[in-house]
Order: sequence, then structure tokens, then C-alpha cells
Amino acid sequence: MDKALWTIFIIFLASAAIQLFYTWAFFSRLAFSRKKKGNPGSVPISVVIAARNEYDNLINNLPPILEQDYPEFEVVLVNDASDDETLTLLDEFKDKYKHLKVVNLPENLNFFKGKKFPLSMGIKSAKYEHLLLTDADCRPRSERWIATMAGNFQENIEIIIGYGAYRPEKGMLDKLVRFEALHVAVQYLSFAMAGLPYMGVGRNLSYQRSLFYRNKGFSSHYKVSSGDDDLFINKVATRLNTAVEISADSHTLSRQPLTFAAFLRQKKRHLSTAGHYKFRFKALLGLYSVSQFFFWISFIFLLIFGYNILYLLSLWALRMVSQMVILKSSMIRLKEKKLLLISPLMEFIFILINPLLAFSNLIYKQDKWK
Repeated sequence: MDKALWTIFIIFLASAAIQLFYTWAFFSRLAFSRKKKGNPGSVPISVVIAARNEYDNLINNLPPILEQDYPEFEVVLVNDASDDETLTLLDEFKDKYKHLKVVNLPENLNFFKGKKFPLSMGIKSAKYEHLLLTDADCRPRSERWIATMAGNFQENIEIIIGYGAYRPEKGMLDKLVRFEALHVAVQYLSFAMAGLPYMGVGRNLSYQRSLFYRNKGFSSHYKVSSGDDDLFINKVATRLNTAVEISADSHTLSRQPLTFAAFLRQKKRHLSTAGHYKFRFKALLGLYSVSQFFFWISFIFLLIFGYNILYLLSLWALRMVSQMVILKSSMIRLKEKKLLLISPLMEFIFILINPLLAFSNLIYKQDKWK
């Protein structure tokens, strides 16, 4: 038994060391990033949105996008075979906003059941070279959203990765949704700042149309129903062509999933794309997730058996304090609140949920986005 406990303690030590390395080598880049000097964009922008049966969201979220404080932009709204009142609403908006372009798709056109075809049609219909993508259930945090995101387009920069937050609600589901979004954002934003961009979120993502066509759009992963954001960025983003924007004016705010089941379905879609990442990113993310899992499991096991309590608690405290320092600073930069104290519980919940969802994806694959 002593030998087995010693082995588990070595696993705990190694996991703690790996977690501390990721925390300070990568995640600290977002946490301690300096505020950039404002550089309002001036390039013409096409905002592209794909929507299916989004009447309730569009009536609230589309006006703040159409009324952005920006000199030259259009909004391309792709109506993907909605059977609610979306098209009627869009006709009304077109009368008021002349820079709104509606692309209406019959149901039989989208053979792949995902969002990639409607997005491709929106990009094809866009008038301008610089694109800004968001979702129908999102609204900008400020009227300077386009200006702040577009201000990053400079020589050689073709991709802008932004932050997509969720509107705060009440209850445990709110904490799960917002913590998961924050935790994922700390990873992809920090890695991008370290010169290793591997994903963006379709709620707030910008790139050049020529980059999209030069890389044949979504063709390499068209049969994967999700991944219009992370798989495309994983394929085309580099250290030199990608910029990160995290200022508050650049954020979008999305509506949260209404139920825990809806949240799990969303998580399953996101996890289903990870297997298609480039190997180095699968290795980086996999090592972090595996070490996180073994850190908690070995800690609990050793705690139950009372093995080296002083060393055990010291290492656990060192890792947790480091994580909370980084998380607190990241929350300040991303304007997130009321997640810090509950973060250890949230983390433990997700190290249990994620493997189950990944296993579920092996059995049942989702092929629809709405």
C-alpha cells in the first residue's frame, strides 16, 4: 500500500508541476496583459451573421449591431430556412437600415446541417474584405465594438480573436456557463498571446475574406457540423497573422443556454471539434486537461488516506493560489464577476463532466446547429 501511495504522490507532484507551468508560462499572459493604446479601425467591415429561427434574439440584438458607431460597414444576415417570423422582421429592418443585407436560403440548400454553409454564403455575399462574425443571440457590449475589433487590422494581421461573454443570470447554471466560457477564454486567448493561436469563438471573431478563400473556406472540415470558428482558426492562424483584442468595448454578450441539458449539448458540440485540431494543440491542451484531472483525483485519494498531509496541502494551496491570482486578474480584464470564490468547485465539476461528454460524443454525434 505504501508503494502504491508513493506512486500516486509522484503523480500528484508531476500534475501539480505541470499545472503550475501552464498557469505561469501561458495563462499569466492574459492575466497581466497591458492595456493597448486605442487605435480605432477605419477599414470597411462586413458583419456576418447566420440565423435560423432567431426572431426573438434578432429583434433585441440586431439593432445594437446595425447602430454601431463606425464610418463604413454593412451587416449581412443569412436567414437559414427559418420557419418563424424571422424573414418578416428582417424585411422591416431593411426598410429602416439600408446597410442591412439579407441572404435568404431555402431549406434544401444546406446539405451539411451545420452553420458552415450559411456562413459561407454570407461571406460570399459580403461587400468588404474585412469580416466580423457574431451570432444572432449576441449583442455588442458597446457601440464601439466594430471600431475596437477593426482597429487591430494592420500590416500582416489577418485574424482578430475577441472575447464572447455570456450575460449574467441567476442560479447555478449561470455559474457553470460563465465559468466554462471564462476558463476556455483564458486558454485560447493566452495561447494566442504566446504565439500559439488555436481557436476563436464565432460569437466574436474577425478575419479577412481573402484568407477565407485562400484556404478554401471550411472545405477541409465541412462534414464536421461544428467548428466554423475553432477549426478554421486552428487551420489558418499563425503567430504572425493573428491579433488578440480583449478591451471591454470589443466584447459581445450572448444569451445563456436556458437549461442544463441545452448547456451540455453545447458543450458536446464544442468538444467534438477538438479531435480535428493540429497535433501540437491536441498535445498542449490534452496535457493540461490530463494533468488537471490527475491533480484533483490524486489529491482526493491521498487526502483520504492521510498521506504526507503537510506536503499535500502545501502543493494544493500553491497551485490553487496561483490559479486564483491568474483567474482574478483575467476576470478584471474580461469584465467577469462573482466567479472567483466558486472557481475550485466549478473546476472540479468540469473535470468530471468533460470526460463523460467526450465519451458520449464517441457514441452519438450531433449534426445540427439549430
